[in-house]
Amino acid sequence: MILLFDIGNTHTHIGLANNRGVVKQADISTLAWLGGGAAALVKKFAGRHPIEGAILCSVVPRVTPLVRKTVRATWKLEVLELNAQTVRGVGVDYPRPASIGADRLANAVAARRRFGAPVVVVDFGTAVTFDVVNGRGDYVGGIIAPGLAAMTSYLHEKTALLPKIKIRDIETAIGKSTEQAMLIGAVHGYRGLVRELIRELKRELRAKKLPVVATGGYAQLIASKLPEISAVEPDLTLEGLRLVWPPQ
Repeated sequence: MILLFDIGNTHTHIGLANNRGVVKQADISTLAWLGGGAAALVKKFAGRHPIEGAILCSVVPRVTPLVRKTVRATWKLEVLELNAQTVRGVGVDYPRPASIGADRLANAVAARRRFGAPVVVVDFGTAVTFDVVNGRGDYVGGIIAPGLAAMTSYLHEKTALLPKIKIRDIETAIGKSTEQAMLIGAVHGYRGLVRELIRELKRELRAKKLPVVATGGYAQLIASKLPEISAVEPDLTLEGLRLVWPPQ
């Protein structure tokens, strides 16, 4: 089995994979690495499975060495870190390859393997990111916008009368309460943002057909009424890590 670590700002997504796919996954708080509790959670997650290797992608640099330390101490293994130098499965055509988020590369690898090229990934995380693989199979860049939860939390924190809301779908387009009005702006408005950006990417890529893969926390909610999205893949990043292993 291979251990997979997708270290995000809020959660660390961990997975176990074999040569056919991701067979088990779980989320732990990224803060748990800094508090010292994550190592025990990872050991419990892995259980008695024999661990043959480990790979990570990280957007939290101070956590990366703590993951390495845990794997080294527990399984006597070194962790492969996904980046623009170690990626396999896509080319990289980008002015500063080292600045690409490793999770974005993992998403691109998995999406290209499943859908070919060109392809776009929309990852609904703390930020929403669009990642683009062109017709030649190269990662060429993307788009970053505020995440859905980040937008609504900002409204609550910066205004005296707007409440903190739980994001959910809403049918109406006219809010009859403050909460409804915020939900319409967030959910319907977010779908509009995603739709327009996909339209622009399709135009720029000159692609009549453009597969769009959604992943991340709010992927299912937003994609449910967006026919522009071809598929929702919750484990896309972990699958991308699996495909990059073993190192060459």
